[in-house]
Amino acid sequence: MFLSDISIRRPVFASVICLLLVAFGIVSFTRLSLREYPAIDPPIVSIRVNYPGAAASIVEARITQVIENRISGVEGINFIQSSSEDGSSRVTLEFSVDRDIDSAANDVRDRVSGLLNNLPEEADPPEVTKANSDDDVIVWYSLNAPGMTVPEITDYAERYIVEKFSVLDGVANVRVGGAQTYAMRIWIDRKELAARGLTVADIENALRAENVELPAGDIESDERQFTVRLQRTFRDIEDFSG
Repeated sequence: MFLSDISIRRPVFASVICLLLVAFGIVSFTRLSLREYPAIDPPIVSIRVNYPGAAASIVEARITQVIENRISGVEGINFIQSSSEDGSSRVTLEFSVDRDIDSAANDVRDRVSGLLNNLPEEADPPEVTKANSDDDVIVWYSLNAPGMTVPEITDYAERYIVEKFSVLDGVANVRVGGAQTYAMRIWIDRKELAARGLTVADIENALRAENVELPAGDIESDERQFTVRLQRTFRDIEDFSG
């Protein structure tokens, strides 16, 4: 009775209230989300393997296809997308929306860990990460330091900048683009190899066997304890040529 009494006594006020309610309803209706088309974030798992110095065709044959064959039987996969580039392989798996992302990532890690012996020794271990379909690069920073080479700038970025950005809230991944790492290039004389009955693989195996750093135990006294290391890593040109 209260609303009807006010509407009769003050018709203009009642009309204004009705118009406001209609306007509020129209605005609210335009901002309602459709339940038939909800925002769905499908579980996505990414596998990345670096194979320095390998061409895209070799990466495709020796890494990408091996990974695809191994993980194709994981439960709940909707589709698999892969890309092979010079020096790197990336395989992306999208799972059904009812698949738990943590469980899916664990299943993929289990499958990938079983094929490590089938990958080239020169390739880096596979990196399995959980990805978001909405993830995107939000910012790029360009580094330039007069008097520093690109490998020196790369080393500085990986030591200091990547670590500081990685701990920021909301940052999922920090990647250094255009990086150049220190490397030693060795030219081999084919005539000398033939004279000694050696192959390139023999040289490679010898370098791998000699370029190591191993623990050699501890030396203890009444007051001190020393850790002994067998340091045989190559640090300069003379180490490689010796």
